[in-house]
Amino acid sequence: MAEINEFIKKRPGLVWSTTQYDKLSEEVIVEAVLNYGNFKDVNEIIRILGIAKVAKIFRRDCRKYRCNYRPEIKHYFRLFFNKYAPRNKWYQRLVDFFDFRILIT
Repeated sequence: MAEINEFIKKRPGLVWSTTQYDKLSEEVIVEAVLNYGNFKDVNEIIRILGIAKVAKIFRRDCRKYRCNYRPEIKHYFRLFFNKYAPRNKWYQRLVDFFDFRILIT
């Protein structure tokens, strides 16, 4: 957790609403990096947390009723993580599908 906090301290422009970087959760940092960071920042967060964990955080946040990802960011990273961090279990894909359908209707 300390490495991710050091990462975000070096990039204060990504989370301009706070100066208490030690209290930020991984979810908030991943959201800020995916929404506002460049691709070097994305690669760095993937190196720190691992692609599976970043994909899991992204997918969980996208399933929420209120998703803070911009539409183009959400679309791009959904394609990116489906290609490079696929879900292995068939029931995870089924749950994601039905959650997505429920949110649309």
